[in-house]
Amino acid sequence: MFDLIGFLPRAIVQGVPLLFGSTGETLTEKSGNLNLGIPGIMYVGGISGVIGAFFYEQATVSAGTFRPLLGVLIPLFCSMLGSLLMGLLYCFLTVTLRANQNVSGLALTTFGVGVGNFFGGSLPRIANSSLPSVILTNTGNAFRTTLSGSSSPSAFETLFLSYGFLVYLALAVSLAAAYILRRTRVGLHLRAVGESPNTADAAGINVTRYKYLATCIGSMIAGLGGLYFIMDYSGGIWSNDAFGDRGWLAIALVIFTVWKPDLGVLASFLFGGLYILSVRSSSSMTMATKELYKMIPYLVTIVVLIFTSLRNKRENQPPASLGLAFFREER
Repeated sequence: MFDLIGFLPRAIVQGVPLLFGSTGETLTEKSGNLNLGIPGIMYVGGISGVIGAFFYEQATVSAGTFRPLLGVLIPLFCSMLGSLLMGLLYCFLTVTLRANQNVSGLALTTFGVGVGNFFGGSLPRIANSSLPSVILTNTGNAFRTTLSGSSSPSAFETLFLSYGFLVYLALAVSLAAAYILRRTRVGLHLRAVGESPNTADAAGINVTRYKYLATCIGSMIAGLGGLYFIMDYSGGIWSNDAFGDRGWLAIALVIFTVWKPDLGVLASFLFGGLYILSVRSSSSMTMATKELYKMIPYLVTIVVLIFTSLRNKRENQPPASLGLAFFREER
């Protein structure tokens, strides 16, 4: 029989990287920036955290001075710093230099994956390890510390208390982003910049500042998705090219949720469940059928995109200036 209690937590932990990525991309797109570099930013966020954790473990584990709190804070800071630099690079190209956003985002993805694989392959050599992967067991255990202290948790504890802190942080960030966009003046200004930067500029809103802030903050949030995948989901193990297509799935999730971060909570868990459905399915299923299962989230996104386009409701459409450079001289 299908084990729902066992399946739901796995769908949630699979969906958390998607939730971080989609929330960050939603904030970015609300400013009018179409950042297709999210997969690369998630790579850089993950490897930056790995680098910080790697050198901290190297300095402390052998001496027996490893502290779980620092083991969490150091990679968290490094991840956000690396993601911030990627966001600044994207903004410099697209906002300051007004380069094409699609090309810049794709270049950022290629660059981020290359950076991750380069350092991911270099760190084992520094540690004189014969393994092709980086293993950070102590840091992974620190990130995976749960609220449930029971050795045999109940169904309630399994569903709600069996996760690391980054799961709850992802939920809080997503709901906070939704509140800011809908209920605050900052959110109103950001949406104005995304809809019509010329009008926002005429109203005295600093368009460049909002684009930089939204994109950089969105990049840091997306980078946490990469950190979560390595430290919590994978238990502190980095392997090159292990992310799969999660970055692209996070971008698809933005369209699926019609640019509403709060809807991303349930949608990310749904996508996470669909993503691992083939893994939990019968072993008699062929490889071709399992690959078809992995296509379901993308097919659902296409259906939602067609449906929202046919209904033509303005609140379900992307920002009007999405993907377009802002030229103040043309106002």
